[in-house]
Amino acid sequence: MSQVTLHASTDNAHGSANARRLRQAGSIPGVVYGHGVGPLPVAVNAKDFRSAVSGDQGLNSLITLDADGKKYTVMAREIQRHPVKGTVSHIDFQVVDPNQAVLAEVPLHLIGDAVEVRHADWEVDQQMFSIEVKTRPDQIPNFIEVDISGLTVGAAIRVSDLVLPKGVEVTGDSTVSVVATHAGRTAKAVVVPDEVPAE
Repeated sequence: MSQVTLHASTDNAHGSANARRLRQAGSIPGVVYGHGVGPLPVAVNAKDFRSAVSGDQGLNSLITLDADGKKYTVMAREIQRHPVKGTVSHIDFQVVDPNQAVLAEVPLHLIGDAVEVRHADWEVDQQMFSIEVKTRPDQIPNFIEVDISGLTVGAAIRVSDLVLPKGVEVTGDSTVSVVATHAGRTAKAVVVPDEVPAE
C-alpha cells in the first residue's frame, strides 16, 4: 500500500467560530487521537485531503500526517459532512501502528453471471455492499470479489462463503446473506390455474 503525506496545522483554537473561519479559508478542522496522542486539534487543506483519499484505497488510505513538523501515521476514520452541501466539515484521524490489525470497511464487488438464476427469470439481490474486516493497514484490500456465477435459484451467498485475501478476517455475523435470489416479475406472473370442480 502506498502512503501519502498530508500537511496539517495545529495552530487552531477551539470553538465553532474558528471552525467556520477554517472552512471559509479552504481548510477542514479535525482531531488526531490514539496510541497516547491527543486529542490533538488540527486543520488540513480540503483539496489536499481529497487528493490523499482519492486513490483505490479511499478512506482506508494510510496517511503520514505532518502536523507542524511532527509526523503521525494515521487513517481518516470518522468523516462529518455538511447536511446540505455534502462537503467534509470535520475529520477524525486515528493514529495506527502499521504492524497491528485495524478495522476497515471494504466494498463488495459482484463478478460473474448467475446464468441459472437469469434463465429462470429470477433476480440476484445484493444485500450487502461493504463489509468490515480486520487486518493490518497495508493488507486492507481495495475491494472483495463475490463470484455469483455458481448461484442457483433460491440460494444465497453468505459472509462465510466469501474468499478473503491472506491475513484478512471478517468481523460480525458470518451467517448474514451477502447476495440472495428472488423471483422476478415474469416468474411471479406464472399463475397455477384453478382446479375444475368435479361434476
